[in-house]
Amino acid sequence: MHIRIFAHSSMILITGATGFLGAEVAKQLAGRGERIRCTKRTSSVIPQLLVPYGDVIDWVDTDMLNYPALDDAFDGVTQVYHCAAWVSLKQADKEPMIRTNVEGTANVVNLCLQYGARLVHVSSVAAIGEAKPGEMINENHHLDQTGDHDGYATSKLESEMEVWRGIAEGLDAVIVNPSIIIGPNAGTLGSGQLFETVRKGLKYYTSGSIGFVDVEDVAKSMILLMESGITEQRYIISAENRSYQNIVAEIAKGFNLPAPAKQAKPWMMELAWRAAAFWAAIRGGAPAIDKVSAQSASAERNYDNSKIKQAISLNFKPVSQSVTEVCERLKV
Repeated sequence: MHIRIFAHSSMILITGATGFLGAEVAKQLAGRGERIRCTKRTSSVIPQLLVPYGDVIDWVDTDMLNYPALDDAFDGVTQVYHCAAWVSLKQADKEPMIRTNVEGTANVVNLCLQYGARLVHVSSVAAIGEAKPGEMINENHHLDQTGDHDGYATSKLESEMEVWRGIAEGLDAVIVNPSIIIGPNAGTLGSGQLFETVRKGLKYYTSGSIGFVDVEDVAKSMILLMESGITEQRYIISAENRSYQNIVAEIAKGFNLPAPAKQAKPWMMELAWRAAAFWAAIRGGAPAIDKVSAQSASAERNYDNSKIKQAISLNFKPVSQSVTEVCERLKV
């Protein structure tokens, strides 16, 4: 393996720094006065959160699939936080999203190997798979590749495989698998859509459950893992498991609204996705809900966070506090 030696001081690279999580990682590092370089697409806008740190952030316009430009961004880099990923639940985006996320990660892995940089790779609990009924899901669970998954889960699983391939070739890396990341800066995108849906008068809740975690804690965990000597491990980053009924009731309360009172039974969800697919086929465009999301809304997915708690000392922010903060921001 060829490693270039650089005379000037080390640099930290963050991919996807205009995104919800990447921006938080950049903010925490910039707040400590670290020298950081952040990648963004030419069309991306620098988040408001990072505007005050203009003097310590070196912004580079590149695309994860543009290898020569990415190679330039790696000049002098010793640590890489790979947060960039295309997230879409649209069926039409499935194949290009998988290809983009996997190729982008392969490029980052190859450049980390070339430059001898340490990597913290952001995956997702979507890549972890299921536990047996009644059991907690932990890092030893793996997504069954033969199952019917959304493209995002598949792209995250195959991207992780690129990191493991790099590790086999000598890469120094750690993988994080956050659950649903919440925080005021998400706005109405990603997890913010859940808050917005409740605010607009959601009437139904589903029977499933899933893990939630504050974006600040995910970024803190990543930085602590980067600075630890830990390598060749994956970690679930999740603060608490909540039922969908519980979380939507809490969000409704945050907006001073009545909690959704009717349960959407699995058969109703089944009808909903079929109807959505039918209307999308007639009108064109993406269905409002697809089969995978409809089925996962009724699934019990409870995550075990004991491994990350043993690895680093971090007290997770209570999910209730995060919910309150998000509701306050969206009320403005």
